[in-house]
Amino acid sequence: MTDHEIKNSSSTEGLPVSPGLGPALQSAHVHKHMALVDRRVIWISLICAGLGCIATLVAQCLSQLIGLVTNLFFYGKFSTALSSPANNTLGFWVIGIPVIGALIVGVMARYGSKAIRGHGIPEAMEQILLNESKIPARITLLKPISSAIAIGTGGPFGAEGPIIATGGAIGSLIGQVLETTAMERKTLLAAGAAAGMTATFGSPISAVLLAIELLLFEFRPRSIIPVAIAAAVAAGLRVDLLGPAPAFQMPELHPTTSLALMMYLIEGALLGVLAVFVTKAVYWIEDTFEKIPIHWMWWPALGAVAVGVIGVISPHTLGVGYDNIEHILSGEFIGTSLILFCTLKFISWSIALGSGTSGGTLAPLFTIGGGAGAAIGTFLVSLFPQAQVDIRTAALIGMAATFAGASRALLASIVFAFETTRQPHALVPLLGACSISFLVSALLMRNTIMTEKLARRGHTVPTEYFA
Repeated sequence: MTDHEIKNSSSTEGLPVSPGLGPALQSAHVHKHMALVDRRVIWISLICAGLGCIATLVAQCLSQLIGLVTNLFFYGKFSTALSSPANNTLGFWVIGIPVIGALIVGVMARYGSKAIRGHGIPEAMEQILLNESKIPARITLLKPISSAIAIGTGGPFGAEGPIIATGGAIGSLIGQVLETTAMERKTLLAAGAAAGMTATFGSPISAVLLAIELLLFEFRPRSIIPVAIAAAVAAGLRVDLLGPAPAFQMPELHPTTSLALMMYLIEGALLGVLAVFVTKAVYWIEDTFEKIPIHWMWWPALGAVAVGVIGVISPHTLGVGYDNIEHILSGEFIGTSLILFCTLKFISWSIALGSGTSGGTLAPLFTIGGGAGAAIGTFLVSLFPQAQVDIRTAALIGMAATFAGASRALLASIVFAFETTRQPHALVPLLGACSISFLVSALLMRNTIMTEKLARRGHTVPTEYFA
């Protein structure tokens, strides 16, 4: 295809339009003459299949790099096996390790690329909206390395945000090397991001939904099909590498009664308020760092001091903490100790993220939300024992509904909770509670944890789709 033909494959130029029709009917008239898919979509889909393989391998490499950094700094051994920093015996010396990692990230951000700061998804959204999905090539290398250093030295983040961002950067890079349109590059970016998320959690359907809700801003076959293929390939390859087990193991849940469902809806409303509070707190901390009269390169190190101090008090707040999520979902971690842990995790994560270091938001939100859900469930059990509220179901709802309220990725949040635990009986309460959380969040907060940064820069992010 020529350049002109490629451009026209994603536009309406050259197609017949009846001048007597209004704008909406003109659009419908034009789309009657456009094929849903064409040979170009087949070509992009083939590229996305390869991209799914690449993103999965990159995700595994990043996990091993995080393991290597963790073992070197906390245990003084050379190993790529993922391990928790919580078992270290360094005492108060732990405070210095996150600071060292943050100093390295600060230098990389200043002299490499400022775009590595943050959790990745807002930055990918910005490139889609403002830069024709063209992510600089250096981000493909700097983002995963900086994130591995930040997380491996105790940063209270998840690896999924950086992996999603890196997968998107790889897709964008492929789109820039090949002769593609801005629309096709957006599809490749979203496909790489979806494949990265799938490789981390084994959640291909929710990864596609997340791409639609936060990156594609559309629901069209020519974009959804390639993204779905990338996620499917990543899911298959992940099974080969890690096995078929779900990301988070938990006991089997029982069907929900109507009275318990009402309790879960109340929980969803409370979690919507929590999502608003978490979002506003993160950006309030970010605003506070903006007022500090030193160069932003040093801000992550200041935030890391809080991470280290809290890590001495509660070692399990350090690092990724996927094991914490499993303990919460199993119903083993409840009571005052759970509330204290989640509070400390929130303080550590929000200060670190607000300081502008490199790390993800999904795992911390799942931890904080899951803990809050378990606490609410415990309260409801004591207050209404006849309702048959299950604390494990309440924890799972907390995990999903907090993310739904904070990100407004409603469908992705519901399906993600199912795919990562494989609990079919949780789907109905998840649907209700996440929807209520979304409603409360939308009433109380205009932007989300993903879009607030872009809104502050004067950019408008699509929130609704129209035919």
